[in-house]
Amino acid sequence: MNLVVDIGNTFVKLAVFQNNKLLEVDSFEQNLFEKKISNFFESYPKISHSILSSVQKHPLSWENLLQQKSNFIKLTSTTPVFFSNQYATPNTLGIDRIALMASAAYNYPNKNVLVIDAGTCITYDFLNKKKEYLGGAISPGLKMRARAMHEFTGKLPLVGIDATTVNKLIGQNTQQCMQIGVLKATSLEIDGFIEEYKDIFEDLTIILTGGDSQLLSKNVKNSIFASSNFLIEGLNQILEFNK
Repeated sequence: MNLVVDIGNTFVKLAVFQNNKLLEVDSFEQNLFEKKISNFFESYPKISHSILSSVQKHPLSWENLLQQKSNFIKLTSTTPVFFSNQYATPNTLGIDRIALMASAAYNYPNKNVLVIDAGTCITYDFLNKKKEYLGGAISPGLKMRARAMHEFTGKLPLVGIDATTVNKLIGQNTQQCMQIGVLKATSLEIDGFIEEYKDIFEDLTIILTGGDSQLLSKNVKNSIFASSNFLIEGLNQILEFNK
């Protein structure tokens, strides 16, 4: 039984897998980590292996706890994976992007896959049918775009982005205009990237994941697969590969 720990920019996600089947997943703020991790080990005493992926600093005690309770690995840029990393500077590649490519390689063998992760930033990562990771692109996420308009102007408010403006094109007040601008511009950006990839790579599979994936999937015209657990599935496969 495997325990997957994904420490993101905003939340921590814990997941338990048995025979590649996801049994439970929980997402929470960092201050709840020790309580949550203890609960998981109590609920699943057969956890024998664990993997931790983190895109920010975290207490070393978290890693020590996982080492004490399981066969533990920490995902780094040098962790062995089952796809070919063609990135020019592999040591600078975010480990979250490594996990996404592992999930793409496992779930879609012999296919060209574009993975779009809509979180704090939006990352575009491409794996070809030869299981070669070629790279991609990074752009600001929804909240970052909204915050930028607020912080770099004198009067524009800080707005939230939600489903109320998904189908709107014309805003009737400043807040709506900003919300529509962020959501529509991001959706058009995603569609534009997808179309350019389609022009180059045939039989393209598009995966949209991350915290804002469900919101954006309603506004993106191209056919996509929206999966909120795509990254943690990749972490589980990396753990399996390194056992």
